[in-house]
Amino acid sequence: MTRFIFTVLSIAYIASIFLLAGSPFISKIATFNPYSLLHIPLYGVLTVLLIFSIIPFKNSPNNQRNQKDQATPFLFAGLIALGIAVADEVHQTYIPGREASFTDVLLDAIGIALVLLLIHRIFRWKISTSTRPT
Repeated sequence: MTRFIFTVLSIAYIASIFLLAGSPFISKIATFNPYSLLHIPLYGVLTVLLIFSIIPFKNSPNNQRNQKDQATPFLFAGLIALGIAVADEVHQTYIPGREASFTDVLLDAIGIALVLLLIHRIFRWKISTSTRPT
């Protein structure tokens, strides 16, 4: 059930990214967004939502996998987020007064990478502490 909720939140978040791209609200917050730095947390949050949409929450023995298998959901979530970032920039080329920017995609990728590293380390730490003998 939790994965379903995060999937719905991810879809709503992605829809809002695309729907707000042409909104006057975006031009108003542009004054508070030097160098488009808000792209980093925007796509960081998206990556968190996508990760929790993919990864199971229960830490049962069936969910214990080898290191390579553990990285796959993280990379998959990161690639989805990066694809959305690129699609959003392409979408912006069709909005009057907006333009696509490679810098924005780069900032999006930084936000995605930071979250992937942080959450992957947290999951590795959680797994290593749960498998230690007591």
